[in-house]
Amino acid sequence: MTSETDDDAEKEAIRERVWDDLEESATARFPFPPHGRIPNFAGAKEAVERLADQPEWEEATTIKTNPDAPQLPVRRRALRDGKTVYMAVPRLRDERCFLELDPDVLEDYDEATTVSGSAKHGVQVGPDALAPIDLIVAGSVAVADGGRIGKGEGYSDLEYAICRELDLVDETTPVATTVHERQLVDDDLEFDAHDVPMDLVITPERTIRPDGDAPPGGIDWRLLDERRLTEIPILSRLRKRQS
Repeated sequence: MTSETDDDAEKEAIRERVWDDLEESATARFPFPPHGRIPNFAGAKEAVERLADQPEWEEATTIKTNPDAPQLPVRRRALRDGKTVYMAVPRLRDERCFLELDPDVLEDYDEATTVSGSAKHGVQVGPDALAPIDLIVAGSVAVADGGRIGKGEGYSDLEYAICRELDLVDETTPVATTVHERQLVDDDLEFDAHDVPMDLVITPERTIRPDGDAPPGGIDWRLLDERRLTEIPILSRLRKRQS
């Protein structure tokens, strides 16, 4: 949940290595280059088919996922399976900081699940309007022993922490990610208490169920600088509620 300047140098080195490898091996898919983003990868659709075979997916009626390209098949499959999809608005910049994609309301699932289409066809709602979330699917740059490495901006972990504060998820809510095998790394990393561990790591070839640490219980206010507290309205509201 810290800013980019506080990001761990070892994680940044892993990001650069994985981005370079995906590009050089021709594993990356549009948009290019993979650097600086949650990278799209060959086999993303196959990974979603594997995810959809898991009991956590079958039992879920609501799914929170990220808006990035490799999870586009996740969003489309969820709607086609009759699941409500929630996505955070970019950088949580609005009080109504989530987009709701309701399969019973939408007509064109393919358009509605793109970044531009979700803003056009989704309904922007505040956290109080969300139903409890049954499954979270996060995007990753890399995964090390069940620990997720994102772009380094901390929004995915912060979104999780906000949902915990609002009782939209709890310690039993499964968290999954879909990645390419090349995004799995062997580095021995020490993850922080606010890093959300993965319960499911899905590649096109296999399903991994790490023995991860317990998820964070909510927002660690000590990790948030004044810039984030000012720029993200829901944080101001939650802080006032605690005071």
